[in-house]
Formats: sequence, structure tokens, C-alpha cells
Amino acid sequence: MKALVALILLVQLPIHKAVPAAPPAPLGCDDPESEAAAEAALNFINGHNHHGYKFALNRIEDIRVVPQGPNNDIIFLELDLLETKCPVLSPTPLANCTVRSFAEHAVEGDCDVKLQKVDGTFSVLASKCHSHEDSREDILKVCPDCPLLAKMNNTEVLETVSAALNDYNSKTTDSYLRLLEIGRAKIQYHPGHVVVTEFAVGATNCSAEEAKANVGACQLLPEDQSNFGFCTAVMVKSPSPDLQVDCQLYGHQVPAPDIPLFSWPGVTYVHPGQDTSAGLAPSAVGITNHNLGLLHNNPVASESSSSEILRSKLSAKSVTKRAVAEAAQHDKVPRPVGFVPPPPPCPGKIRHFDI
Repeated sequence: MKALVALILLVQLPIHKAVPAAPPAPLGCDDPESEAAAEAALNFINGHNHHGYKFALNRIEDIRVVPQGPNNDIIFLELDLLETKCPVLSPTPLANCTVRSFAEHAVEGDCDVKLQKVDGTFSVLASKCHSHEDSREDILKVCPDCPLLAKMNNTEVLETVSAALNDYNSKTTDSYLRLLEIGRAKIQYHPGHVVVTEFAVGATNCSAEEAKANVGACQLLPEDQSNFGFCTAVMVKSPSPDLQVDCQLYGHQVPAPDIPLFSWPGVTYVHPGQDTSAGLAPSAVGITNHNLGLLHNNPVASESSSSEILRSKLSAKSVTKRAVAEAAQHDKVPRPVGFVPPPPPCPGKIRHFDI
């Protein structure tokens, strides 16, 4: 009898079904974890950019996280970058690099990056970047007299770089400097005719005095002694001709293990039969800025192709559309006076300026 009563009581007990855990809230573009992922991506991008200047983060446009298992996520990022004044050769930390202002004819970079985060450590699996100068029309609307970027193979630009190097080498008692590449140039016509250039240089195994006898024998210093630098030159052509040159050598630097010296500016495109006297890679002739044409795929990482990045963006856009529709429906609910809706999770804040 007691057993029967116990059975009846058990049957009458409420049945509790296991409730699945709610999925984690999607990351916002300005969340700390998103910022950390963007920092890892940016370090990778700048570390593998071999021409021009370092780039700084301007905005995280989008982020999507795909869990793979415990403490293992795949992260897709869409980043907006801006060119800084630090050449890629400069040892200056990115945090200390100044972003070029809008009036200086800014250059914007767009990057899609796929990362993996395992136990809190990020690694880049794939990346695809390109860069472009800001619209000339937009700059002239704000600053009608601001000089714009000139083509790197412009005759006046090449003339200024050549005159500047000759002037510096004629006055220095140190190593003879050889041109690696032109970084950027601008030409101003009013009120005076002025050409401004920036270019990367490398120290050679000749002194400036020895180069006078046989400049053709002067070669860049070997890898274990390399010394690169950067110069700026201002040539005033009218009303009063003048030339000002400033060069800074960075001293010997040890490249990162996965970035050999021969992939640094000026060393990637020296092939027999190519004229490098103008300091231009074949792909840079006739352009105004070095394109951040970075395309990286980790061959040992699963699904690391750039097409996967594209698929992820399309998927993310559909998710975003649903979120916007849900938010619009949610906004129809009456709110108390003074209620301020939270900002959308993406895109993130603009750190410098929008172009």
C-alpha cells in the first residue's frame, strides 16, 4: 500500500523539462572583444604591408562570431582604416602615428578579415584589403586651395626626388643613400609653384665620397646590416627657387620572423632589366598612392579563402536586415517620456573622420 501511495505521489510531481541555454548576445562593434580582434587584425595588416604607410583603425563596420567549440570562435571583421604619416619602415609604434588629416588628401583602406580565437589568442586566417584616395571633389569643396595627390611618376615629382637625393648625398659624410620608393607627392600651383615629396631610402655599402667615383657599385647594405630611412623634400619652383631636404635613418632593424627583409620597400621589385631609378614598383606607375592590396589566405586553415569572407558578409547582411526589421517593430512599442534607445551594435564609432 505504501508503495502504491509513493507511486501516485511521484506521478503527480510536476515534470520539469530542460530549457536550452539562450545564445549569447551578438557582439557590438565597439565591444572590448571586438576592439581586441580589430587590433590583432590591424597588427597583421600593417606587418604584411610592404609599401607606403601604416594604417590606423577608423571604424569597425561589422563583426560576426561563429562558435566552433569551447573557447574556440571564428570571427569575421569588416574594417575601415586611414593612412597614417608613419612609413611602413618606421619603428614608431602605431599608437604614436598621426593619421593624415582630411585636408592632406587622406587615403582610406577597406579590409575584410577572418580570424580564429582559441583560448583568448587571435590568429588571422584570411584577409583582403584595398585602399583609395579620398574624392578630390570632396576636398576642394572644403579646401579649394589645398594641393592634391600627384602621380608618383609625374615629371616634376621625379625631378624633385632626384634633386633632393643628390643634394643630401652631396652634403653627408655618412653612407650614400639609394632611393627605394616614392611614398606620396603633391604639387601646389598657387600662390607659389611648390612640389612636396616623401620617399623611402636605404643606406648602401659606399660612402657618399666613394659613390662619386662609381655610384653603380653602391649596393644596399646586407640584411644583417641594413639601414633604411625616410626623406621629405620641398622644392619651390616659383617665385623664388628653393630646395629643402630632410632625411631620417632608422638604424638597423630585425624584421619579424615571417617578414623577410627582401619584402620591404624597394627590395621586392628589383629584377634584372627593370628600371628602378624612379623608385617605383611596376604596379605603382601612374598612381597617386600605394594600394593596400593585401590578400592573404592561410593554406592550412579550414575555410580560409576570401570567398568565405564574402559568403560571411552576405550572411551577416541578411542577419542585419532581420535585426533592423525587428528593431523597427520593437520601436512601435510605447516608451516613457525621455527614453533614449540604445545605439545599434554596428557599425561602430568613427575614431577620426568619415570619408
